[in-house]
Amino acid sequence: MLLAVLSGFLLAFSAPALVRLFGRHAGWAVALLPGALFLYFAGFLSAVNDGPVRMAWEWLPALGIELSFVVDGLSLLMALLISGIGFFIFAYAGRYLEGHRDLGRFFAILLCFMASMLGLVLADNLIALFVFWELTSITSWLLIGFNHDDAQARRSALQGLIVTAGGGLVLMAGFVVLGQAAGTLSLSEILTMGEALRGHEHYSLLLVLILVGAFTKSAQFPFHFWLPNAMAAPTPVSAYLHSATMVKAGVYLLARLQPALGDTVLWTSALCLAGGITFFTGGLLAVRSTGIKKVLAYSTVMALGMLVMLIGIGTEVALLAAVTGLLAHSLYKGTLFMVAGILDHEVGAKDLRDTGGLRHALPLTALAAGLAALSMAGVLPLLGFVGKELLLEAVLGAPQWSSLLLLLTLAAAVFGVVVALLIGLRPWFGAVGHWPKTPAHEAPPALLAGPLVLALLGVCAGLALPLVADGLLIAAATAVAGRPPQTALALWHGPNLALLLSTGALLAGAGLYRLLDRFRDATGFMGRLQGIGPERGYEKFMEGIVSVSAWQTRLIQNGYLRYYLLVILLSTVALVLGQLWLYRGELTLVTDLSGIRLHEYAIVLTLLAATLMAVRTRYRLAAVAALGVVGFAVSLLYVLFSAPDVAITQVLVETLTVILLVLVLFRLPRYLKLSSKALRLRDVLVALLVGATMSLLVLLAAGSRYYESISAWFVAESVPSGHGRNIVNVILVDFRALDTLGEIFVLALAAIGVYAMLKFRAEDKTR
Repeated sequence: MLLAVLSGFLLAFSAPALVRLFGRHAGWAVALLPGALFLYFAGFLSAVNDGPVRMAWEWLPALGIELSFVVDGLSLLMALLISGIGFFIFAYAGRYLEGHRDLGRFFAILLCFMASMLGLVLADNLIALFVFWELTSITSWLLIGFNHDDAQARRSALQGLIVTAGGGLVLMAGFVVLGQAAGTLSLSEILTMGEALRGHEHYSLLLVLILVGAFTKSAQFPFHFWLPNAMAAPTPVSAYLHSATMVKAGVYLLARLQPALGDTVLWTSALCLAGGITFFTGGLLAVRSTGIKKVLAYSTVMALGMLVMLIGIGTEVALLAAVTGLLAHSLYKGTLFMVAGILDHEVGAKDLRDTGGLRHALPLTALAAGLAALSMAGVLPLLGFVGKELLLEAVLGAPQWSSLLLLLTLAAAVFGVVVALLIGLRPWFGAVGHWPKTPAHEAPPALLAGPLVLALLGVCAGLALPLVADGLLIAAATAVAGRPPQTALALWHGPNLALLLSTGALLAGAGLYRLLDRFRDATGFMGRLQGIGPERGYEKFMEGIVSVSAWQTRLIQNGYLRYYLLVILLSTVALVLGQLWLYRGELTLVTDLSGIRLHEYAIVLTLLAATLMAVRTRYRLAAVAALGVVGFAVSLLYVLFSAPDVAITQVLVETLTVILLVLVLFRLPRYLKLSSKALRLRDVLVALLVGATMSLLVLLAAGSRYYESISAWFVAESVPSGHGRNIVNVILVDFRALDTLGEIFVLALAAIGVYAMLKFRAEDKTR
């Protein structure tokens, strides 16, 4: 299992070499991995019906964290979709991007993305799940911005990253609270603690944090705007992200946590309202769009809202509808996005208004699009029909918000039919459109394989529903609900209210399709509303970040060292004194100075006199000499307190500093007073405050001991553990080896920098 999850990362290193080796067939070569993974995961189909299969490896044993994976019905469904659709996406991408200079890089990123998604859906540990969650955000950012020469692609990639990664940070906080509330990071254990978690005092907080993370990932209102903009990515990326992977991650997380966090008023209300509004909004924006990928993107938003709403309803029928709808949507949406890519690749059409009459030129593509569109519209006997019937039945039986959800669902169902007709009918029939590429011809096998197979699977899954249900869907619904569903899945339940509403939606959708231009004119105000909607809020937020950063740069990073020192010193004082004020433990201040010897007083007085001399003198040479006295006095204190190594270092540094300062004195301008009395008074007060704070901290530290000194342990373990009698050397080399290594690394970097400066010559600048 571990090798299966990480195999995508491993093969990513070889992707550029595979492109050079196999040329135009590189897509098929890389697709062998997801194909093999699909067969591997298919081997779990019989096992998951008997219960989850869990595998674990020690990861961070000191923290009690293990890298664990679980295969149950839900994770298996997602893994099969990721690997199965991934097989066709890789083959499709190899031909779609044939000859692209960065095809190797594309495959490498896509493989990492696939591996991240597999890790996300199979992870049985909150830490591992979050790591893979963030990896999907990073890799999707690279994929959306793949055409990095395009400014729009860069903007869209950044927008997707900001929204999803920002939500990821909120999700991390939610996972921390969830782990603390449950007392474990294991998902398998958390899912058995539903009653305790729902009654926990932090339930509302952790739920809100987790919902924000899931909503941003799965583009729920008001975070839905990033997903259509992600269409700047190459079409294979859009097909993969929208059908089986990225945007389903949030839905998967909500379904996974439903047994532990579901069945509360807050859960049901939040998911039903957010999902229902997203369901309706996505459909409305889809029918108003004309770009092929834009229409499909908004219809994906619509489907994601539907799935979230069903998970929120939480009844047995609703959860069964959710897993059925998830499978149906993956099949038809993967098909339709690849069809959109074929229209672009073979015809050059990106807008529905440029299409029409293509059924003769692209008959197989038209067949795939038609079958997928029928499933999307919910027409018998495709799998989409089953999902639509269950959806309506679930909404009719919703425990909360039933009437509102029914209205939103019926409206969205009508919009879904319009979208299906736009994609399944408009490009293929009617008057011949304006084709940028002529003559149009059928796509090659690598582009056609995915759409045809996925479209036919949608038909076969509907006709062979008992086989699909018993083999996978029931197990997936069991994992989401926490118990086996009692509702039987069937293609035909006879005449009922759900069938009547579904038929009405089909007829209303067909009527709206005929009046679509009038509808778009009547809803023209939507364009103005989008200008003040959530996306505009995101733009204002980004502008605010830039403004705040510019302001704080002017204020803090102003180029004056004295202000940098003031900020650092005053911040340190505030933090130290604030913490001491809030500290409720026992502190002891050292006030007994009777143990100080006469020569120690002499050294301290010398240090103070030299400090005053350095501050008050008007001669640089005297100031340098006084600073040298300060440094040497400090080194004497190190000697008195048994730190000869530090004393030697201090002497060397002070000697070198004094020599360097004397050497540069002759190049400095004459001594001037550039600060006013008020500024000098401010500096004196700051210096006294910092000195008093540090003195207080030292005296408190010396008088407050909570643990016994570790020095006795160092003495006892120096020979047996460090094999050395020089205790200081043993501490530096063995017991504090990483600290010493860091110091060596810093010195090495400094040496490299000095060497580079010495080698740099003025004439090099002109070359």
